[in-house]
Amino acid sequence: MHAAKKLIGLTTLMMFCFFSLALAQDGDGGRREEKMPCVGHIVAANAQDMLEDGQQTFRFDTFGDESFWGDTLHLDKAIEGAKLGGVGPGVSPRTALAVGLKVDVDALPPSLILALQRNQVNLDSPATTLALLKLNAVLGVTGHFNNKGTLSSVGIQCALCHSTVDNSLAPGIGHRLDGWANRDLNIGAIIALAPNLKPFSDLLGVSQATVRTVLNSWGPGHFDAELALDGKAFRPDGKTSAVLIPPAFGLAGVNLHTWTGWGSVPYWNAFVANLEMHGKGNFFDPRLNDSVQFPVAAKAGFGNVRNTPDLITPKLAALQFYQLAIPAPKPPAGSFDPEAARRGKVLFNGMARCSTCHVPPLFTEPGWNMHTGAEIGIDNFQADRAPDKRYRTSPLRGLWTHTKGGFYHDGRFATLLDVVQHYNSFFGLGLTSQQKHDLVEYLKSL
Repeated sequence: MHAAKKLIGLTTLMMFCFFSLALAQDGDGGRREEKMPCVGHIVAANAQDMLEDGQQTFRFDTFGDESFWGDTLHLDKAIEGAKLGGVGPGVSPRTALAVGLKVDVDALPPSLILALQRNQVNLDSPATTLALLKLNAVLGVTGHFNNKGTLSSVGIQCALCHSTVDNSLAPGIGHRLDGWANRDLNIGAIIALAPNLKPFSDLLGVSQATVRTVLNSWGPGHFDAELALDGKAFRPDGKTSAVLIPPAFGLAGVNLHTWTGWGSVPYWNAFVANLEMHGKGNFFDPRLNDSVQFPVAAKAGFGNVRNTPDLITPKLAALQFYQLAIPAPKPPAGSFDPEAARRGKVLFNGMARCSTCHVPPLFTEPGWNMHTGAEIGIDNFQADRAPDKRYRTSPLRGLWTHTKGGFYHDGRFATLLDVVQHYNSFFGLGLTSQQKHDLVEYLKSL
């Protein structure tokens, strides 16, 4: 039906353009100076198709990664639990919500919503989790079921880490918020539940017990994409090398993606889909052949990954288009002091010199938006794990949505005031307490 509607729409559009062309010609076949509306309609129709396709990919496409998470690691068995044919205690909805998984209220039937409101749903049973998976209601997770009604495999999507919900029904249950960083998600603890972590232990050259220790050290809202490249599980100070999950909204016009600017949005989508989600596609980056900087990746051949069929590359264009269309959410009314924010804006663009790098309205540099740790007054550990050995100037819109977990790539600054005080000290700005307060209120208003 969807394909038929698209075909009818395309046919109608072509006929409209044909008659527009005929009307725009004079009797001798000469063109009159009239603008042709058909080009704009074609672009609009294409944009709508890409938005729809990209959203579908972002929310629901596993890129074939269930062959890894389910068929190899057997994460589906850990979700089911021994009583339902799997292993261990299983994962109940209460447990799932506790590790940051989210439930899409729009995927639930009215009867189930009513039962949840009346506390008539058993949230301590893995069977309820399976029922939610059958409804495709768990953000970023797809369950595949056999004819017995039990899980046969499980896959993950982009939305797992880069979506949350508005908690409109209950904590962790609500309408989707695409692009928001899920700072509640304890992805390390979830992966650690898998019965078979041998693929990771073989890749890293350590025991499965060590892999679980590393995964459980990440904590909520953190993920270490570089672990499978350089094997560095901990920083020199003993803390986890995992970094905070960044938001995936407000990226239109922003050059490089991720905390350390690995590449553009489609580059990082290809990187993650192939190397982190373990989907089936093609990926090429000869920088990963550097056995000194990326010993694990070089040995595993991650610099040149090939799969047939390629389930990832055909999806990258629409996925990027959808992500670039996700705006940074505006702050809620009453969440900041407007008068203080107005004063803070003057400071931001003047005395505090913030706009030197966070150039409005992108709030990052238009161009190569990268800096060494020395330029911003922090260590180079995470930067040195990336090809350019620098940190990206992060865009600032929507800061209020990801305050949980702290600021900077590793959450080293607990509050925005801590960030302002760091720069005030490092650059010797001489800001007063009132000016710092005003600057924070402006940042909250973006």
